[in-house]
Amino acid sequence: MGLRGGGIADGPVLLLGGRSEIGLEVARRLAQGRVVILAARRSNELAEESAAVLAAGATSVHCVEFDADDTASHPALVAKLAAEYGGLGVTVLAFGVLGDQARAEQDPAHALAVVHTDYLAQISVLTTLANLLRAQGSGQIVVFSSVAGVRVRRANYVYGSAKAGLDGFASGLSDALHGSGVHLLLVRSGFVIGRMTEGMDPAPFSSTPDQVAEAVVNGLVRRARLVWRPRVLQPAFFVMRLLPQAVWRRMPR
Repeated sequence: MGLRGGGIADGPVLLLGGRSEIGLEVARRLAQGRVVILAARRSNELAEESAAVLAAGATSVHCVEFDADDTASHPALVAKLAAEYGGLGVTVLAFGVLGDQARAEQDPAHALAVVHTDYLAQISVLTTLANLLRAQGSGQIVVFSSVAGVRVRRANYVYGSAKAGLDGFASGLSDALHGSGVHLLLVRSGFVIGRMTEGMDPAPFSSTPDQVAEAVVNGLVRRARLVWRPRVLQPAFFVMRLLPQAVWRRMPR
């Protein structure tokens, strides 16, 4: 597989988390002339999402069953999709949960469930993808971290700790993939206004799924290693790292 549209790899687009607002916006931007695979639970209920991607120019859209928490199923699923569609071009990991911080502080099972989906399941998929794409010699992976993991806050430390782990893992994997022909893009976004944050007051420097997706596609074209969205968060968090802990622990979500 070669390159397409600048630095974007040729081949099918695989969206793991086929209902994700950000993931679907990315898929729509990459869909023109491509096969798009939407992977999610209840994959037979993705008619609206499929129609949106087809309208964006996909040659075909295929919906497949994917349970992020069933890590044992990941290797077989990824291998099957690559075999069926002639390899993978861009894979977007857009699954995850915010969880309930108050509940997680009292219920270890809930805390573990958040970390399993947002960290352990991501590691499973990333390791599986890295092995397959190394052998393929090409491909791109999009990983969504968060500023919540750059310096973990008391207000959402369970979710933040999972994102901190994922950020570190993806950063190391990106270095491990250097020179292999495989590109990993790590995205650190701030508060995103959408279904996942419905009912919450937007934080400063909030973004929409559309804005995050635009930054993702630009990062893929440039083969960037890391994208902040919005960019102002990078210098802002450089300063926030220096705040005394007594101040930091009172920071809101």
